[in-house]
Amino acid sequence: MRMNKMYLPTLREDPADADIASHRLMLRAGMIRQMASGMYSYLPLGYRVIQKVEEIVREEMDNFGAQEVLMPILQPKEIWDESGRWETFGPEMFKIKDRHNRDFCLTPTAEEYFTTLIKGEIKSYKQLPLNIYQIQTKFRDEKRPRFGINRAREFYMKDGYSFDTNRESHLEAYDNMWRAYEAVFDRLGLDYKIVAGDTGAMGGSGSHEFIALSEVGEGVICYSESGKYAATDERAPVTYNIDESKVEAAEISKVHTPNCKTIEEVSAFLGVDPSHCFKAIDLMVEGEPVLAIIPGNRELNMAKLISYLKAPEHEIVMMEDEDIVSKVGSVPGYTGPKGLSEGVRVLLDKRITQMKNGVIGANANEYHYINANYGIDFEGEVVEDLLLVEEGDIDEETGEALQFARGIEVGNIFQLGTKYSEAIKATYLDEQGKEQLFYMGSYGIGISRSVAAIIEQNYDEKGIIWPLSVAPYQVIITVVNTKKEDQMEAAEKIYEKLLFNGVEVIIDDRKERAGVKFNDRDLIGIPLRITVGKGAADGLVEFSTRSEGVNEEISVEEAVQKVQNIVDEYNASRFSDGMRTRIAEELEQE
Repeated sequence: MRMNKMYLPTLREDPADADIASHRLMLRAGMIRQMASGMYSYLPLGYRVIQKVEEIVREEMDNFGAQEVLMPILQPKEIWDESGRWETFGPEMFKIKDRHNRDFCLTPTAEEYFTTLIKGEIKSYKQLPLNIYQIQTKFRDEKRPRFGINRAREFYMKDGYSFDTNRESHLEAYDNMWRAYEAVFDRLGLDYKIVAGDTGAMGGSGSHEFIALSEVGEGVICYSESGKYAATDERAPVTYNIDESKVEAAEISKVHTPNCKTIEEVSAFLGVDPSHCFKAIDLMVEGEPVLAIIPGNRELNMAKLISYLKAPEHEIVMMEDEDIVSKVGSVPGYTGPKGLSEGVRVLLDKRITQMKNGVIGANANEYHYINANYGIDFEGEVVEDLLLVEEGDIDEETGEALQFARGIEVGNIFQLGTKYSEAIKATYLDEQGKEQLFYMGSYGIGISRSVAAIIEQNYDEKGIIWPLSVAPYQVIITVVNTKKEDQMEAAEKIYEKLLFNGVEVIIDDRKERAGVKFNDRDLIGIPLRITVGKGAADGLVEFSTRSEGVNEEISVEEAVQKVQNIVDEYNASRFSDGMRTRIAEELEQE
């Protein structure tokens, strides 16, 4: 490709509204342009990277026995009604009507669609197991689109689904996709961790997330130093045991606590440890009042709360002050589990039941109760764990203190079991001719999000540093002065030879100053670089890599051979061990 013909609108300055490196650099490098909040156009350079990631995903999915299909973006309401998710999925779903007033959505995910497809096609156990996937645009009406393509309303995603006859086979498919995802993210060059995740709106019995480590990641993971335990902070259980069995329960007393609404203020005023000042979180859940009571030194884990309540996330909101008064019979800032209005649901983290002589809101302005005890002074539903894990918490199995890191979720896998096949009544006939439900797995990879994660792990103050596996081009030839015939002749010679040998190459033959070309070259991050300058008169050029940036003066022929060797070595190593085994098996069968 010739850069004097390329659509590559690079920017000299950082865009004001770009908060993270990947967003800033993709805009500056002319890879994307924003159309509206959370919506982006991919320009030629950016789309080539998307295609490179897709190619790697396809190769590994095919290698591990999955087959690619393509489903419509529009999905009818009826299949979502069958699963019950038309109403529960929430406001992230884009819903539309056609000219006949029929309801559709723009696909946010495709469990229902794939299950419906298989329901009509797979009749017998002899047709199983089956693993199919697609790479397609997805749509989610994010409340706050941010961080460029990392959290957009329209994004590229690979979603796949396995169908099996029993749980054992289902778990084998799950492990198979686990290994496939490792192969994908290894080839993308990502530094990532695999952690236990929350099943969330997907449901099922288990899930894992593939997290690309990044300080700007929205996800938080916790792990033990030995590597024996890793989970998202939403999933991680809190080991926070209390033994106050020998503490005597004192008599409850109502005390005046002027201007003390926060845990910190109450703790300081009463001289009581924050852990024993019980925090009440006032919520409206599907229109009904709910109080969640936790130790005052901890934070509520919304994912655990949602899992316990089995309510859609968008149906859980913080209570307005007027609702605290009218529905709870309390005063904002002084809510507690004793003396509430009838019909208020009280959830207690189990640690509350193990503590003696705690402090609770008295549901009266500027008053609290001291020496409040569960079972004597207040009651509620006891929940095993409502707490958010904190750094320094202990992993119960290993006894190790948990360490924390931030990251970008680039992949996830779910054990769906029979959740969707049961809801949609998708069955097959077993060996005895009896109807059985499919066991299903769901597997997603964020294609566009992976691109953002790669940049977040590979950039410097000058621009992007692409790994060879996903670089839009493998080598760039920079002509310092296009008016010099010897430079243009040498550059064209290199360009033609590399093209002929199948190397992905661009030549910067623009009539621009050398400084502009060098800055653009650094910005767009092509990994291999050949500079054709004054040395061309003597048959010499400069070779360097984007990552190291050290120039080496060599002959034209050596430059061609050096690039060719690097590309050939990459091509020879890009196949995973599993892919090599599969190819060998196929050749043997032939």
